[in-house]
Amino acid sequence: MGQIRIWKPLQIAKSLQISTSALRHYESWGIVPPPERSPSGYRLYTDEHYAYFACIRAMYPGYGMDTVRQAMSLIIQKRMHEAMWLINKCQAALHEDKVIAERTIELLEKEDLSVADRRGGRGKMTIREASELTGVPSTAIRHWEKEGLLEIPRSEDNGYRCMTGMHVRQISIIRTLRAANHPLDVIREVMVQLNHNHIGNALRIAREASDYLDHRLRNQVKGAHYFYRLCLATGLMDEG
Repeated sequence: MGQIRIWKPLQIAKSLQISTSALRHYESWGIVPPPERSPSGYRLYTDEHYAYFACIRAMYPGYGMDTVRQAMSLIIQKRMHEAMWLINKCQAALHEDKVIAERTIELLEKEDLSVADRRGGRGKMTIREASELTGVPSTAIRHWEKEGLLEIPRSEDNGYRCMTGMHVRQISIIRTLRAANHPLDVIREVMVQLNHNHIGNALRIAREASDYLDHRLRNQVKGAHYFYRLCLATGLMDEG
């Protein structure tokens, strides 16, 4: 076996274009194995540590730090497949967001929303049914209503929310814009324009949201590549 390469913190920081304090933060979070120390107390990072740091930096843009922290913790515990399924879950969620974004764009491109509403389709429905149709939790729908993004009438008989196909479309649009990290103020303005049948700006923003999801997909693919390299470096996988 060859001699183990030792990395100085500054070497890793320069290579990955981050600060040495970031390396210490990752170590303190427990998402990088603790390195051995020299007799004088300096950290002795190995190629395996480098693989952890590189993976963290590569995965963060596509998956977010919460997922990265969970995945790295699982790898340290040698629970590789659990980490893989966690990553797969994020990829599946992104795919679902993309499908909804494309449906939203198609809706905005094809027809006047008021015409679509007059054409019929489903009648009145409960918030639970709207949640099932859109895949958006009822709690999120209630929150968006509270924030003024949705106007949902109530039944005079029982006080329950009465939702229609229009609300389902609005929920899909809001979800698309939220997936692209648009702030509530921007989404609120888009919904006001849609209520007045001003579709142009909403369509532009929906397309930008779809482009953002494409960008995030590229980041996820890159992150998955570095995750694979980490699994090789830790001996949890081989190249066969």
